[in-house]
Amino acid sequence: MADAFTFDLVSPERRLARLEVSEVSIPGSDGDMTAMPDHAPTLTTLRPGLLRAVHSGGTDEYVVSGGFAEIGASGITVLAEQALPREEMTQEVYDRLIEEARRAHEKAKETFENEPGPVDDAAKLLSDMVAVGTHIGLSPSQSNL
Repeated sequence: MADAFTFDLVSPERRLARLEVSEVSIPGSDGDMTAMPDHAPTLTTLRPGLLRAVHSGGTDEYVVSGGFAEIGASGITVLAEQALPREEMTQEVYDRLIEEARRAHEKAKETFENEPGPVDDAAKLLSDMVAVGTHIGLSPSQSNL
């Protein structure tokens, strides 16, 4: 593949991908971005979202819940807090992730009473998890998140 670079996706549980790709779309915490060959070196944090890797065999999609992406001269490495291939993201798995985010938000509200920063961060995580699920056709099990 002309103009390809290496893409690695790793979560604490396993390596999900090591591919030669032409582009990778990343759900960055400051906005979505697409890395292509000769991209400027960049380090960014991830928000929950859909990561897409385009290669000669098609496009692979992964749901990530956070982490870091490092774009360098040799390619891109994504260290995800949690990641799954899109086809493994079932309603059951999604419900579990939403519940984890909901519990983290509740704990933040209890722990950081009258300190909006950490509570806002936990609320944003929960909101982003709901958004990614809705985007891929899954539904949060409780309407009042």
